[in-house]
Amino acid sequence: MSRGEQQHPSIVLKLSGHVAVIEPDRFTPGSFQLIVDGTPQSHVNMDNPGELFFEYVQRIGHVIDLIGDPGEPITAVHLGGGALTLPRYVEATRPGSRQQVVELESDLIDLVRAELPWDKRAQLRVRHGDAREVLGKLPAGLRGAVDLVVVDVFSGARTPAHVTSREFYELAAPLLSPRGVLAVNVADGPGLAFARGQAATLSAVFAHVIGLAETQVLKGRRFGNIVFVAANTSIDTDWIPRLLAGGPHPAKVIEGAEFRQFMATAAVSTDATATPSPLPGRTVFQIGN
Repeated sequence: MSRGEQQHPSIVLKLSGHVAVIEPDRFTPGSFQLIVDGTPQSHVNMDNPGELFFEYVQRIGHVIDLIGDPGEPITAVHLGGGALTLPRYVEATRPGSRQQVVELESDLIDLVRAELPWDKRAQLRVRHGDAREVLGKLPAGLRGAVDLVVVDVFSGARTPAHVTSREFYELAAPLLSPRGVLAVNVADGPGLAFARGQAATLSAVFAHVIGLAETQVLKGRRFGNIVFVAANTSIDTDWIPRLLAGGPHPAKVIEGAEFRQFMATAAVSTDATATPSPLPGRTVFQIGN
């Protein structure tokens, strides 16, 4: 364990063996980062949980803002817990929302609960277990009633293969309400082979899919995150300019013909062919001690 990790609350996770550390944000008082296996996984502003830090999380936040009426409570399922940044955001901006959080590493949740406790008034249930296994066992009452499903599952710096396949997304699709959307965080680098495959896979399951990211990431010029938004029913065309205006900038939305071109040569990922997301280069995340 490094000198920096020893100075902050940390734990060696029993299942993965990764080291999870909670560090204060030196530049934003009241804010903290959760770092797992050297990779920043969550950023939480305890004084203002309605403020989001990571670019891709901000983009998902904009998607959340566009569901229904502003401030209206929603039903949400979060696959991947981390420090519960987005569940906190939903509760802060849509009080009274019903939320389920699925996290494999139960001792990670224990660390977060102890060091970065969330509002006890929140209607938030944490379910421990593998995201895919728990997804198939959620209460029947959630079927067709979930307004938001977030897929942000990482083991260290990679998304496991079994939560990237068509069969996995087929488990999530029936949960969505008529206005419901699924938001998937995809990390990829130059060439975007993994991201293109995820675009094709989501399109094989959902009738409507768009992509949202920083321009240079979508051009495959650097490693970064693409947020795919999928729905069983048409995504409101008013969303596009509002997502672009929301930033962070520069931002780009791919849809329609451009989206079809983006995934044109990609194969649909199945349980038989799925692979984990690529590892980021060593220089992508710079964690100081």
